[in-house]
Amino acid sequence: MGAYILRRLLLIIPTLLGIMIINFALIQFVPGGPIEQILAQIQGEGDVFQGIAGGGGEIAAGGSGSEDYVGGRGLPPEFIASLEKEFGFDKPPLERFLNMMWNYLHFDFGQSYFRSISVIDLVLEKMPVSISLGLWSTVIAYIISIPLGIRKAVKDGTAFDTWTSGAIIVAYAIPGFLFAILLLVLFAGGSYWQIFPLRGLTSDNWDQLSVGGKIADYFWHIALPVFASTISAFATLTLLTKNSFLDEIKKQYVMTARAKGLTESRVLYGHIFRNAMLIVIAGFPAVFIGVFFSGSLIIETIFSLDGLGRLGFEAAVARDYPVIFGTLFIFGIIGLVVGILSDLMYVLVDPRIDFEKREG
Repeated sequence: MGAYILRRLLLIIPTLLGIMIINFALIQFVPGGPIEQILAQIQGEGDVFQGIAGGGGEIAAGGSGSEDYVGGRGLPPEFIASLEKEFGFDKPPLERFLNMMWNYLHFDFGQSYFRSISVIDLVLEKMPVSISLGLWSTVIAYIISIPLGIRKAVKDGTAFDTWTSGAIIVAYAIPGFLFAILLLVLFAGGSYWQIFPLRGLTSDNWDQLSVGGKIADYFWHIALPVFASTISAFATLTLLTKNSFLDEIKKQYVMTARAKGLTESRVLYGHIFRNAMLIVIAGFPAVFIGVFFSGSLIIETIFSLDGLGRLGFEAAVARDYPVIFGTLFIFGIIGLVVGILSDLMYVLVDPRIDFEKREG
């Protein structure tokens, strides 16, 4: 197992390098860039010129020049050239990429072009919101889906299985953002009840609350966003659990256990459970990362939460390349490591699995 883990860890290097190369190459063909963003502001606001001309900047990560940009016409070429040098766009793309990767290897992810804060500090600032959504959505989905999926497998073909399947399909078909808006309208003062707050993770008087009050306040704020994020994961996980149990129930060892006179409860939880839950439990890291990275942008926007989803969107719109590439590098490593953790979860749940033998 140690050799397998070592091989997987070594594969992270070329995989991550490929991700960075592809995205860096693509960004060279995207129109617009941080220089163009600044020149557009200068064209619209004359007083910005003096502030930009005397300002400082950080090492660039990527982007294209601005010689042909229509907004730069009429501005001194020396000023445009100084901006390109300040952001590092006077260097060839290959040199910029190599410099960026060298800095990343030293955990230097640079500073945001437009926020005057380091990329690491910016990510750490937004992380609590995304972790709250991802963690609690995943935990709640597992708490509901596993018992419900087991019950549906045991009652397969009955009225209970039929109407719960219908409810699950409807829940899965509802877009997350539409469900979030519905919750907001109903329970956050939209048109009906003002039960839950509309924005943020905490109240304004957070520092003045007791420990119990802070916990209650936190869950009060996070309830609706988590509920909206859970709806699709809950449906998928329930059907996965049911199908896993149905596959195991039909196997020979289950019939043998029943023939020995074991109770249905003993057969279900003493024999079937461990094998059926293998794929469900082992997928926990991947499910968490999936909820963590995906679907958070719309939920965060609707409930006015300042998390990583909005950070990535705003960075892409503003062409804030240090934030784009820095977060891509960080989360790329996280995603690849989580893939290894998922394999380790398989082994922990069922020690009979040996990836080294399977590879051989």
